[in-house]
Amino acid sequence: MSKDIQDKQVLKEKYIINKLKKVLPVKCSKHFNLDVSELWKLISAPGNLNDSHPFCSKNEVIVWDETNHIDKLLYLNGRLYIRKFKTWEENKGYTLLIGEENGPQSYVIWEIDKIAENKSKLTITVHPFILAKLSQLSSYIPYYLFVKPRMTSYLNSVLGGFKYFCDNKKKVPRNYFGSHRWFS
Repeated sequence: MSKDIQDKQVLKEKYIINKLKKVLPVKCSKHFNLDVSELWKLISAPGNLNDSHPFCSKNEVIVWDETNHIDKLLYLNGRLYIRKFKTWEENKGYTLLIGEENGPQSYVIWEIDKIAENKSKLTITVHPFILAKLSQLSSYIPYYLFVKPRMTSYLNSVLGGFKYFCDNKKKVPRNYFGSHRWFS
């Protein structure tokens, strides 16, 4: 890919992220009996969703090196999303864009916080693309009645999947916390 095309792609992604940051977010957290570095290893390992994501059929690496992290997430319902990581801060978290290839993208923030010795908290915040074209005023009712409840359920299941894998040292069963209308 030429430098000019790469520069245009970066500008486009920055525009998308800035626009999505204005969308009402959905945020969920879970505490882990792990220190920050152990939790980081869990969430930053290539293909980690295969073991910890209850709606993941397959998590396949496209690129995973020092500077670039891109993977595919095939959901149980056959929906295929690409995750392009935008920032990557060891033991702190990362940000990413996720969505169908060449389709609308959601902006996602994964953050790790130290709670105490060998205790940490993982927070996932999603700025969903689904309401990005609406003003905050016109998105208010669909956000609270439709998007937030479903996205909260999804995020709690994802966080629960990581907790299950961490506590049981085995792959989380698919749909373990119940099926999800958007991804099962």
